[in-house]
Amino acid sequence: MGDAALWRRLAAEFLGSAFLAALVIGSGIAAQRLSPGDTGLELLENAVATAAGLAAIILMFGPVSGGHFNPVVSFVDAAFRGLSWRDVAAYVPAQVAGCVAGAIAANLMFALPAVTISVKHRASGAHFLAEVIATVGLLLVIFALARSGRASATPAAVGAYIGAAYFFTSSASFANPAITIGRMFSDTFAGIAPSSAPVYIGAQVVGGMVAIGLVRALYPGVTPAEAAEVTVPRDHAADAARRAGAPASDGRAAAVSRPGSTANG
Repeated sequence: MGDAALWRRLAAEFLGSAFLAALVIGSGIAAQRLSPGDTGLELLENAVATAAGLAAIILMFGPVSGGHFNPVVSFVDAAFRGLSWRDVAAYVPAQVAGCVAGAIAANLMFALPAVTISVKHRASGAHFLAEVIATVGLLLVIFALARSGRASATPAAVGAYIGAAYFFTSSASFANPAITIGRMFSDTFAGIAPSSAPVYIGAQVVGGMVAIGLVRALYPGVTPAEAAEVTVPRDHAADAARRAGAPASDGRAAAVSRPGSTANG
C-alpha cells in the first residue's frame, strides 16, 4: 500500500478509536446520571451501548483500515502477516491518540472539564486474570471468523462478545491498551486510575501472546490473506484502482466478488 492509503487508514483508526472511547465513556456518564446509585443497571446500560456502538464503528471504518482500534489486535494481526510491522508502528499511536481524544470529547459532551484524571483503582490479581481472559476471547472471536471465511460477521460478534464480557469478567473487559489509556483521562464510571493501567495493559499483552498460540493450535495454517480479513476486510482493490486512476466503482465491484469480503456477506 502506498503512503496515501496509509494516511487514510491512520485517519480511520484515529476516528474509530475516538468514537470507541467517546462511546464507552459517554455511555458510562449517561448511565450514572440516568440510574444514580444502581451500579448493576449502570453497567448494563454501559454494556448495551458499547456492544451496539462497537459493531457500528467497525462497520463505519473497517473497510478503510480493517477496524482494529486496538494495539493488541494489530500486533497479533502482524504476527500472522496480515498487517506489516511498519503499519503496526503507525497504527498504535493513531489508536492511542484517538482514544485520548474520544475521552476528552466525552467529558466535554457532558459539561465536564476536558481532562479529569480517574481515581478509580481496579488493579488486582483477579483483574489481571480477567483482562487476560477477556483479551484472549476477543482475539479468538476475530481470528476464528477470519479463518473460517465469516469475517462479515465480525462487527456483530465482537460487539456481542464485549457486551457479554462486561459481565462475565471482573475487569469489565477493557481488552485494549489504547482504550485503557484513554479511560485514564475521565474520572467517571468507565475510568481507570493511572496506577491501575499498567496491570491492565500487561494483562492485555499477555492475552495477546496466549491468543497467538491458541489460534495456531486451533486454526493451523492461518494465511496472510485470511489474517488480512481482521477485523473487517479492507478494500484493497478500490485502493489499487484509485492509484491506477480507474473509476472507484471498479474497486467496489472487485470487493463484492472477493470471497470473504464484507459486501459478499
